[in-house]
Amino acid sequence: MPQQPSQPVTEMLVRWRAGDQAALEALIPLVYKELREIARHHLWRERPGHTLQSAGLVNEAYLRLLDQRPFDTENRSHFLAVASRLMRQILVDHARSHGAAKRGAEQRVELDTSLILPQVRTADVVALDDALTGLTKLDEQQGRIVELKFFGGLSSEEIAEVLGISVSTVKRDWNVAKAWLTREMKRGGAGNAGELAKD
Repeated sequence: MPQQPSQPVTEMLVRWRAGDQAALEALIPLVYKELREIARHHLWRERPGHTLQSAGLVNEAYLRLLDQRPFDTENRSHFLAVASRLMRQILVDHARSHGAAKRGAEQRVELDTSLILPQVRTADVVALDDALTGLTKLDEQQGRIVELKFFGGLSSEEIAEVLGISVSTVKRDWNVAKAWLTREMKRGGAGNAGELAKD
């Protein structure tokens, strides 16, 4: 994710945390390009023909930000990570609501085979969310790392900055989390997880 000058963003974040809702409105245009990039990253994993588009996903995330109290965020990367988490939740909520009416292929998310679950071509977005929730309960830091890397598209260096840990810790926790999620997805039978045994 390309870094933009952060001074105006930091200033808007400080004002928003202090209760100035107009600061959030001023902040969004400053990071809109990056938010669209994150949204595209999320939607790339979704089924073809998904009803949400990147602009719509950004707008929905913005509306959710307006509806909640300002959170403690120090910088641009941290704000974008939180926005990415919101987008993930929007997509999971969308999949769950559509899943009540339709089951099957409508709920599938494409996984980047170079990132996580190497032998899995597709997995149920709800099952993946459930597995990630389970991981986060066991180890919150590993859950955040998966979320930021897999869903947010952040680099190990950006994740280290957001979480205040070393890059080597990010890489170590990423490998452990990836193995745990692989096992969980295999056990749950999501997607083609049975193929993981071959890895």
